[in-house]
Amino acid sequence: MKSLHLFGIGVIVASAVWGNAQHGRGGGGTIGGHTGGPPSSIGTSGRGESDHGATSSNQSGPRSPEQLLNQNTELSSNLQKLLPAGTTPQQACNGFTNLGRCVAAIHVAHNLGISFLDLSAKLTGPNSESLGKAINQLRPGANAGAEKKRAEKQAKNDMRDSDS
Repeated sequence: MKSLHLFGIGVIVASAVWGNAQHGRGGGGTIGGHTGGPPSSIGTSGRGESDHGATSSNQSGPRSPEQLLNQNTELSSNLQKLLPAGTTPQQACNGFTNLGRCVAAIHVAHNLGISFLDLSAKLTGPNSESLGKAINQLRPGANAGAEKKRAEKQAKNDMRDSDS
């Protein structure tokens, strides 16, 4: 069975359930690395995630978060407001393989007042960590589970709203 990650489809769909329905398949797939997870999970579980990107007849292969942000100027503009001056959303998402994970990270950094660069360094690269673990390390007093869930919901809403 092909693995499907929410936001791995890009901004074309807002949940993996819709993605399966678009392709004529019921449930199944994986969301955030967990088979049969709730549709609200957005692929920010941590290590080993892949972003298969959105493909269409005029697009071959996966699209990077940077490419998706270049295409979706509304989402890019909304995220720009949450980032430090001089950092574009495309720059911020460099190194992320999944747009949903990047958008959630931008929200976590903004919500908790932590350095996006520090958070990004923990979430990307060969030794990447889960969002919850990174929150615990960068803001030990924060309720990492609640903050992760809050940021994932914000990311899901941002991507849904910018696609309408």
